[in-house]
Amino acid sequence: FALLGPNGAGKTTTLKILMGLIRPTSGQARVLGAPVGTLAAKQRLGYLPETPYFYEYLSGRELLVFMGKLFGMGRAQARRRADELLDKVQMTQAGDMALRRYSKGMLQRIGLAQALINDPDLVILDEPLTGLDPLGRKDLRQLISGLRDQGKTVVLSSHILSDVELLADEVVILVRGRTVNRGKLHDLLDARVLSTEVLIKDFSAELPDLLAAQGYAPEQVGQRLRVMVGEDQSTDQVVDLAREHGGKVAALVPRKESLEDLVVKLARDPGGVDDDDQARPGTV
Repeated sequence: FALLGPNGAGKTTTLKILMGLIRPTSGQARVLGAPVGTLAAKQRLGYLPETPYFYEYLSGRELLVFMGKLFGMGRAQARRRADELLDKVQMTQAGDMALRRYSKGMLQRIGLAQALINDPDLVILDEPLTGLDPLGRKDLRQLISGLRDQGKTVVLSSHILSDVELLADEVVILVRGRTVNRGKLHDLLDARVLSTEVLIKDFSAELPDLLAAQGYAPEQVGQRLRVMVGEDQSTDQVVDLAREHGGKVAALVPRKESLEDLVVKLARDPGGVDDDDQARPGTV
């Protein structure tokens, strides 16, 4: 379940309320049937904040053992659980390295491991993929997907919408503290082909001007010509013009609405949420 929206929309605030770190000005929040902030709620939660702070003089393994003991585990149980999680997040070899020597990606991995130390039913992740290289993002996506496959609920916020499309079953889009859209991802996105990208190679010098005269906006990318054909335009016309002037169609790529398109559209026009509008209780 993903919380999406522009900066200042209320994503991190919502997650901090669920964790009991801040109090709502009005309304109530419950986690797994228990009031937020209570021991009953926290025992079943795992949490990775956007910018985690760890004691940098500890090693990764020491951190996990420490967290396990906070949850009431004995030392032997905490060490077994720490070893399991170091293996899960592929950090076994760095388990005895001081955290101050960890890279951003390594800290994110150990942060996810500490969020799982108590085998929680609900895992809350605030921007878990930010700052990672492509390999790190792929590995963490697989780990998060694995949590869902285990039957755990994962609530995350992220600005990396391409990753959200791969991970999320359901999303809520927030703008200025209000829910402007919510539902299953496949129900929210427009299934229609909104435009078609035509890539042309070996084209003649006059082809760009001919396409421009017909109302298209050709753009040369390297040795190819890219033409975006809108819903009210003709892909066949572009293809025919290209062939008539020696060009070859290298690719036809249909473009449907992406999650990024939807979030940007709602952020710009949230449908009645004024700048001074205050979030009402229960809107998230």
